[in-house]
Parts: sequence; structure tokens; C-alpha cells
Amino acid sequence: MTIEEAQKTVDQWIKTTGIRYFNELTNMAILTEEVGEVARIISRQYGEQSFKASDRDKDLADELADVLFVVICLANQTGINLTEALQKNLEKKTTRDTDRHRQNEKLKNS
Repeated sequence: MTIEEAQKTVDQWIKTTGIRYFNELTNMAILTEEVGEVARIISRQYGEQSFKASDRDKDLADELADVLFVVICLANQTGINLTEALQKNLEKKTTRDTDRHRQNEKLKNS
């Protein structure tokens, strides 16, 4: 699925199953909540925190998909083409960071 197809699929789902988009502020709060759920899994699976019984069945892939879904919702409702936005963002990063990471001593020998 391309990003464009994902945006169309989410839009169709929202208009049929979801009835309508939540407003932008609500979606921003939901996005924050979903990112927190990703952070909770990462801190337990890759960090030093231990899993609680209620955390053991959490799926990182599913939580990342939740984040992506809400990002797509926000893009759709604010008229942003994520394919174009990502292309422009990568161009910006390439121009800005052409030598930056190669010259970063912290990244050498890793």
C-alpha cells in the first residue's frame, strides 16, 4: 500500500465506519496517547523497565500502526498530501545533513 492509498483507505474508513473525523485537537491528543503506548513498549522491551502483567500482550507493530493511522487522519483533515510532504522532508534532510552524520564522532565505530 502506498502512502496515497493509505490516506484514501483511512478516509474511506472514517467516512463509513468511523462516521466522521474527530477534530484536530482531539486527534492530537489521541496521537499523543498512541505515541505514549509505543514508548511504554519500547521502554520495557528495549529499555530497563520490566513488563507489568497488563503490558505483556501489547504489540509494538499494532501500536505503531495506531500512530500511523492518527497521523494519516490529521494529514487528511488538514489537506496534507503525505507523499509530497515526505518527499520534501527527505530533500530537506539530504541537503541539510549531507555531511553532518558522517562527521559526527559519536556515530563512528558503531
